[in-house]
Amino acid sequence: MSPDELVYLGILAASIPVGFLFRYLSPPVKQGAALLLGLIISIATCGLHTLHSLFTVLGTWLIIKINWRSAPALSLGWTFLYLLFFRLVTWFGLPQPTPFANAIQLLLTLKMVSLANEIQSYHLEKKKEVSTFTKSPVVGGLSHEPSLYDIISYSYCYVGIMTGPFFRYQTYADWLQQSNPLSLPGKEPCLQRLKVVPIFGALFIAVNSVFPLSYVRTDEFLEHNYFYRFFYMVAIFFVFRMRFYSAWCGAEAGCISAGLGCYPQGALSKPGGGPTVKYSPDPDTAVEYDFKTIQNIDCYNTDFCVKVRHGMRYWNMTVQWWLHHYIYPNAPFRAYALRAGWTMLISAYWHGLHAGYYLSFLTIPLCIAAESAMEASVRARLGPTGQNIFDWIHWFLKMRAYDYMCMGFVLLKASDTIYYWSSIYFIIHIIAVVCIGVGQVMKGGKKRERRERGEGEKEDVVRDKAE
Repeated sequence: MSPDELVYLGILAASIPVGFLFRYLSPPVKQGAALLLGLIISIATCGLHTLHSLFTVLGTWLIIKINWRSAPALSLGWTFLYLLFFRLVTWFGLPQPTPFANAIQLLLTLKMVSLANEIQSYHLEKKKEVSTFTKSPVVGGLSHEPSLYDIISYSYCYVGIMTGPFFRYQTYADWLQQSNPLSLPGKEPCLQRLKVVPIFGALFIAVNSVFPLSYVRTDEFLEHNYFYRFFYMVAIFFVFRMRFYSAWCGAEAGCISAGLGCYPQGALSKPGGGPTVKYSPDPDTAVEYDFKTIQNIDCYNTDFCVKVRHGMRYWNMTVQWWLHHYIYPNAPFRAYALRAGWTMLISAYWHGLHAGYYLSFLTIPLCIAAESAMEASVRARLGPTGQNIFDWIHWFLKMRAYDYMCMGFVLLKASDTIYYWSSIYFIIHIIAVVCIGVGQVMKGGKKRERRERGEGEKEDVVRDKAE
């Protein structure tokens, strides 16, 4: 493991026992202590680069104060433009930010855009309440506009400050105002999330030592046969998954220990978004709680869901919620594949400026279009057994598609990504294009059959009338 990874591991490990201590604190003390600890982590790992995140927070607060109506769009523009400056600071003679500063900046960007949307929704609902004399039906809406201190406290809350998961301001406010945090579940769900971390960590270290990413960039790599080169991406994506499974399960445990994102199961919480219905517990029934709001990874479904589009739902789930609510609805296209492509483009930019991100993320819409074409033209014509076989083949190709796209994500450079993809003859791109072509041909044949059937029925009707 690299020194940076050891620092991440240390912060994750320390946040879990610290979280249980926060359950003993009153709301004001909890808010101040979480802010102080977050600032200590930020300054210790980022130094002066902490100013980048502070400028982002102050800029967003200023936008909200000046024009809350347009704050969502303006804050998105402000934070994303600052991300560009943040990544190009060396062009201006400034020092390169640390990887920790980058992690904080990424999560802070999500928080500030979400905050602007929450505050806009708060003001709009308040105006409706005044005009209609009825209480707002919005679930999870703010009860008051946050102060500058509240916004800074939310921004630098130590929970997930560098590792995630993303959570809304309302989730943070609910955490501060928990009436009896010591009564909420903690130890059992925390251990449940942590029990698989050693397994994931051991697999990450073991497989990474056998299949190092750097080997892909060597000339010697091309001397191996095609199947070895093809299998290498399977191993790399496995290492990639184990690394993030370990990190995100640990990060979720840090939230659970503190009680962040704990809601009754009846609230039907969504990862990232929180409760979706207003829940009033029955006083005679014991309330069961969950931590769905801060769930960032579903390891089983990530590996075993069938479709490419579904695979995205179970990976980095809180960020997927953010993309689905703040980016996807505003895409300048109507077709699903194009809207997905726009969302993936924004996601790639959020991750960074490396060409590998764009090559990988923009392959996803092609794969989605391919699977949609084959489902409509092939799977729809099959019986139950045929559909079951189709789904297993679909699952296999979905995993290979993510293996393939992962290489761009980890190799980063366009030259390195294309170097590897060309070594396996751009196999996933070719399969996707062929599937789209087959789907179009079979779709045309299906239309022709339908048209011929309709013409035949018309002839039968005419014949029957003549007789």
